[in-house]
Amino acid sequence: MFNAASVSSSSFSSLSSFSFGDSPLPLPLSGYGWTAELAEQFAPLAEAGLVPARIVRVDRGQCDAVLADPETGEPRTVRLDTRPVGDADMINCPCTGDWAAVDLYAQPMAAVVALLPRSTAIIRKVAGKRSDGQVLAANVDTVLIAASLAADPDLGRIERFLALAWESGAEPLVVLTKADLVDDAEFIRADVEAIAPGVTVLVVSAETDEGMDVLRACTPGTTAVIGQSGVGKSTLTNALAGVEAMAVQEARSVDQKGRHTTTTRELVLLPGGGVLIDTPGLREVGLYGGEGVDLAFADIAELAEDCRFHDCGHHTEPGCAVQAALADGTLPQRRMDSYLKLQRENEWIASRSDARVAKARLNKWKAITKSMRAAGGPVKR
Repeated sequence: MFNAASVSSSSFSSLSSFSFGDSPLPLPLSGYGWTAELAEQFAPLAEAGLVPARIVRVDRGQCDAVLADPETGEPRTVRLDTRPVGDADMINCPCTGDWAAVDLYAQPMAAVVALLPRSTAIIRKVAGKRSDGQVLAANVDTVLIAASLAADPDLGRIERFLALAWESGAEPLVVLTKADLVDDAEFIRADVEAIAPGVTVLVVSAETDEGMDVLRACTPGTTAVIGQSGVGKSTLTNALAGVEAMAVQEARSVDQKGRHTTTTRELVLLPGGGVLIDTPGLREVGLYGGEGVDLAFADIAELAEDCRFHDCGHHTEPGCAVQAALADGTLPQRRMDSYLKLQRENEWIASRSDARVAKARLNKWKAITKSMRAAGGPVKR
């Protein structure tokens, strides 16, 4: 990671004509989400001659980022090497949406040498049996969960996306797309609202512009679009951006299942303000622990407050308010089953994470012990 003491400020004298000290907001970057708070965090890095940039695309050890040109002050997209910080674990690697400190004069090419702390991050478990996390997008204000009305929405999958969104620290927003293809969109919205307490659910059509004005008003700042392939994420991105920023393909007419069109996470500037991060379709949405499940199932958490025992497991305990709601139909069994399934996933992730921490601690002490014994000194814990 970046060490300010190792960088000579004299190497960056040509940057002095574009000072960040005169204004807390470099105007070319303010449209990308740069704030006075970020400028304050960046101050020590700026003193070392580094420049701030927002990563708009990551691809195999390199990335594209937008920065303010040191000489003209105009926004410029540059290709950067991410390897100086890319050898860390997956969660700490540079990601679309990150704010980076850039050395424009690194050789053989300009490079990312540090990342500012993330305000939010959408993290999912990597595919397969591994328990590592993968960051889908960073520094996001709104997580737009797209689901198509062309086929019956999978409520369980939407609940999973909601847990992922809540866990990120951003605000979830559910958008039901392709409203022009159905006649019962409002009935479907009611079903989705029932499993998304406290979350805005919109019905839109990028083809007819239905609901798009409301959607634009709901997506200030940085919005990340997530969902399965074929639900219309890239079409939404193009409609909001006002240009063909992303390639699109039609879903299969037989079953409306999508085809992978977007292959990388890409940040797009919106004409009305703010930015949008389009993401590839997610076939597997593994959770990465935390409180997202409890927030996504806030209705069950509220019921649980009336249970007789504070540690009620909601199975056979007497006075269980959750079981009472299941019995009278207030709480659908499908939703309870979904909640328990996601809770089990969280418990598994937590156990694997604890195991990783314990193993790392053990390996650390083995190394210390070996070193001390080689030196002939005592080993203390």
